[in-house]
Amino acid sequence: MTPLPQNRIERLACVGLVTPDAARLSRFYQAALGFRVLADERRSVRDLGPSIESGGDAQCITLGLGHEIVELLQFDSTGRLYPDGASASDLCFQHFAIVVADMAEAYRRLCSASGWTAISIDGPQRLPPSSGGVSAFKFRDPDGHPLELLAFPDGAWPAPWQARSNGDLALGIDHSAISVSDSARSIAFYESLGLRVAGRSLNVGGEQARLDALNHPHVEVTALTPRRVTPHVELLCYRSAVTRESISLRSNDVAATRLIFEAGGAASGNKGNRQALIDPDGHHLVIVESVKSDVSLAANVIANAGAPPASAKPE
Repeated sequence: MTPLPQNRIERLACVGLVTPDAARLSRFYQAALGFRVLADERRSVRDLGPSIESGGDAQCITLGLGHEIVELLQFDSTGRLYPDGASASDLCFQHFAIVVADMAEAYRRLCSASGWTAISIDGPQRLPPSSGGVSAFKFRDPDGHPLELLAFPDGAWPAPWQARSNGDLALGIDHSAISVSDSARSIAFYESLGLRVAGRSLNVGGEQARLDALNHPHVEVTALTPRRVTPHVELLCYRSAVTRESISLRSNDVAATRLIFEAGGAASGNKGNRQALIDPDGHHLVIVESVKSDVSLAANVIANAGAPPASAKPE
């Protein structure tokens, strides 16, 4: 395999979720969160690229929200279900945050859907200014994957999200947050891939406790951005919580969420070149080489918006 260039990560291109039932999970994401189906196809082990303890071929449903992509992978050989009793501070925890224009309305829409379970206590929480002043609500999808609804305070919307304010309720994915055991170690790892530290905070207090359903949390939050800053990665290091040890996840386990990064401008021009990595706490990553002649994953989302899924026939 041709080595990928170092420090050339362009963007977080896709979040990959493993599921025992892709069709069911797709219906939930459409009904509860406003995702749209972009493709529904079979993928071989070769198509899926490098993985750990592969579960064989897979059915893949590709979903879009705003400019972002989520892939639902249903392997022919089903792995382990999401760990029972896992908390927000456990090292298997990894969520992605969906930006919504109206938290109250987004929460009502979620409540009208079935199959999900709450992580947060007492509904959406408004965090203090020291923690960003955002409103947030954490929950699990029908398979146990953690998710977050996120709304910025009036007058403080980041520029990328102001540009997307087009009347939709759910606008896209802001970040993927992962639980880590050592902030410094994880920062060094992700900086070696080309991400940079864009912000830090220490989140504490009753609002954070209700958001995470943990007693007296002290959470070191580190934002790491690729060259294209949205979506980004956030490291969550819980200083005060008891965490489970990291577990070795196989690629077909439901908790084996993958972050897929695009690395641009590679000299080799081998568009199939990719690397599978595991970070210091067991989270799965894939770095995919993109070349100028390729249409990026983001462009594909925009181009296919409103189009029928790849496996569907136009009516």
